[in-house]
Amino acid sequence: MDKIVSLTPSFSVSPQISVSDVGIIAAQGFRSIISNRPDNETQDQPITAAIAAAAQRVGVGFHHLPVTSGNIRDEDVSAFAEMLRTVKGPVLAYCRTGTRAASLWALSEAHRLDPAAILKTAKAAGYELDALRPRLEARWSSAVKPDSRRSVAAYDVIVVGGGAAGISVAAGLLRRRPDLSLAILEPADKHYYQPGWTLVGAGVFARAKTERAMSALMPKGARWIRAAVSGFAPEENAVIIEDGERLGYRALVVCPGLKLDWNAIEGLRDTLGKNGVTSNYMFDMAPYTWQLVQELKGGRALFTQPAMPIKCAGAPQKAMYLSCNHWSRQGVLPNVEVEFNAAGPVLFGVQHFVPPLMKYVERYGIKLAFGSDLKAVDGAARKAWFDVKGADGSTRRIEKSFDMIHVCPPQTAPDVIRSSPLADKAGWLEVSQETLQHPRFGNIFGLGDVCSAPNAKTAAAVRKQAPVVADNVVSVLAGRGPQSIYDGYGSCPLTVERGKIILAEFGYGGKLLPTFPALIEPTEPSRLAWFLKEKMLPSIYFDLMLKGREWLAHPQRLPHEPQPHEASRPPN
Repeated sequence: MDKIVSLTPSFSVSPQISVSDVGIIAAQGFRSIISNRPDNETQDQPITAAIAAAAQRVGVGFHHLPVTSGNIRDEDVSAFAEMLRTVKGPVLAYCRTGTRAASLWALSEAHRLDPAAILKTAKAAGYELDALRPRLEARWSSAVKPDSRRSVAAYDVIVVGGGAAGISVAAGLLRRRPDLSLAILEPADKHYYQPGWTLVGAGVFARAKTERAMSALMPKGARWIRAAVSGFAPEENAVIIEDGERLGYRALVVCPGLKLDWNAIEGLRDTLGKNGVTSNYMFDMAPYTWQLVQELKGGRALFTQPAMPIKCAGAPQKAMYLSCNHWSRQGVLPNVEVEFNAAGPVLFGVQHFVPPLMKYVERYGIKLAFGSDLKAVDGAARKAWFDVKGADGSTRRIEKSFDMIHVCPPQTAPDVIRSSPLADKAGWLEVSQETLQHPRFGNIFGLGDVCSAPNAKTAAAVRKQAPVVADNVVSVLAGRGPQSIYDGYGSCPLTVERGKIILAEFGYGGKLLPTFPALIEPTEPSRLAWFLKEKMLPSIYFDLMLKGREWLAHPQRLPHEPQPHEASRPPN
């Protein structure tokens, strides 16, 4: 459970709680819980009804006042104030991050408490509510004006997202220009090294090794605003955060990642983590993958891959190859029927790597089922249903049984991007594939998984994109055009067996872009590549990439542009 913080002796707030947290909340003396989140706000959100039922079981009152992120209305504030007046205390209110609940409390108290005192109390609890000051002061003076909200804070650069892309580009910007006023908008308090989850699912990494506190990774000089973005107003150079306030910028970098659409597969959410259904794409599930692999001595193991684009296109295969390698080492592989169901028509999108991968497919006896798209799962019955395309283009639904199934979910851009003026027709953040600049809003850039650029969505791609965006943002702030370009570099360390990796490195058009061609043959399994993946890449990620140290990642320059002075380059 995330941290509960007290704003008054009888009122506290917290980020999203789970069903299992309710008993702990009751034990801490709370008598009422208020939920300020609408259902289905994010794909990983517990259902409110389940939390309400858990509260009823332990004798805690539960009240649901859903408030839309970015739109706290005066009627919401009035309803919240009335609720606090009538429910039994102490009270715990929660939302996605606690910000909406804290904002509702602040606005409901503004008629009797000085705004400065409210803001000081909220800040001490970890919630920066300065953007509410106009509304608080209006209520304090008994002259509430619904249109009093305005952009009360402005930054040189706002970075949306605190994942690999957001922190890397922010660090790179501040190394170039330490004087920049820069804010990072990120609601989560944990940062995950997602490339490590494949190895967690194979028993190589401990899960804890892939998790760090977000606060420990924020670049020095950046202001972390722990809030979600609810909208974009590019014509006004502003973003709208979840409390409804607007933050202004001179340049905007958008990199919130992508959305794993678990709900797109019928029945999947209800059975993940049990009944032999797992996925390395979820932090909590990777250890279950390893448990299933160890326990399986025979039967049918299905591995799935949805339609592209997805995060790390090789990850579904990596889970399969490492599982097969374990079963082979244990002598049980002949008893396991392994099948790879891919919605697409090919094993891997870069043809250079298909022949060496096929050798492992044949070695492990894997059955390939192309054009096979997972649509539904019944974990209790151990059955899955796939839409399978025939040679004539027709589609039919096929039922397959399983003893274990590793699922890669369909993936889309986040809803806030898809519904924004920044999206392309497919819903992804629209950018130039070379400069990563938005084609219609010249002071907006994007990188990472959310981008429309046709590169592989990997952390390795971010490592090369971040310097390009940092260079180009600094250039735009100085009144010039973009100067640096991205060649589409991406890397997918294909773990084909424990101790060996095919280090697939490539750019736009499938061009091979090996970093160490004299040391590692790009299309052959390599023990050195495994050493790089297991021992070196986590340190490169945390100690170099996230700190803006651009080792082997300096961007290419556009032709006919003057070279910058050496002092403008960030030191390594």
